[in-house]
Amino acid sequence: MKHLLSIDDLSTDEIGQLFETAADMHDVQKREVKKLPALRGRTVVNMFFEDSTRTRSSFEIAGKWLSADVINVSAKGSSTSKGESLRDTVLTVCAMGVDGLVIRHPASGAALQVSQWVDASVVNAGDGMHEHPTQALLDAYTLQRHLGSLEGRHVAIIGDLTHSRVFRSNVQCLTKLGARVTVVAPPTLMPSGIASWSAAAGFETSYDVDAVLPEADAVMMLRVQRERMSGAFFPSPREYTVGYGLTRNRLALLKPDVPICHPGPMNRGLEIAADAADATQSVVLEQVSSGLAIRMAVLYHLLAGEEA
Repeated sequence: MKHLLSIDDLSTDEIGQLFETAADMHDVQKREVKKLPALRGRTVVNMFFEDSTRTRSSFEIAGKWLSADVINVSAKGSSTSKGESLRDTVLTVCAMGVDGLVIRHPASGAALQVSQWVDASVVNAGDGMHEHPTQALLDAYTLQRHLGSLEGRHVAIIGDLTHSRVFRSNVQCLTKLGARVTVVAPPTLMPSGIASWSAAAGFETSYDVDAVLPEADAVMMLRVQRERMSGAFFPSPREYTVGYGLTRNRLALLKPDVPICHPGPMNRGLEIAADAADATQSVVLEQVSSGLAIRMAVLYHLLAGEEA
């Protein structure tokens, strides 16, 4: 595996191998000294052209705990703010002998394009409304730790599907692992052409949250991405919450101990109530811990090579 640009880059066996490595990396978080020598002498550059807390921090910590030299580059601090093209910025950075490039960019397909320009291994940390493969891996890894095998398990993904790269990667990852997936959204936030895609990929669609929740073995709420919306996709925040939010009343519809996921950041009171975000079955903070383990596993498999 040279790059990780999409869940499609991974076979089911490769996902399983990443999960096994992530389990070992998870144990590192419990150590007093959180350091492994696996990537000593390697250089990883995190290039984030969109705001991020969880993804950027976890990739930085993952690289450092594996003993790589990690450098962070953001749009505001780079020459792109002066008008330099993405290609020139990337080639300039990689001319310094970089081994790995972690990139987040607002343009769909940016990570794939970058991988064609450079010799370094490229990890897609989110490209526009296209994909976010490491988020899908950490979500599936978290659920697998709670549910055991995902084969036949029913996962409901609810929220702003149109603007969500997390949803696109998760559908691919979860169905590869044998899960039954139902995606739920208001008609205005259901992606165009989803009927043909769902038929080909083997997931279901619904507009009725209350009908899906009682059947779910796991629930994933997605953020309403108002920064990507150029028009009115729903009448008001209150109406969205009433129709599609995981409210206090809807918690009672869930089977006991059903894991509640959210990729973050959460809009509390909009797509998820505080009661749900802080419920005993909420795995939101566990997702963060799993994200660090998964990203350590990804960097290890991409960069450690035969020397590890």
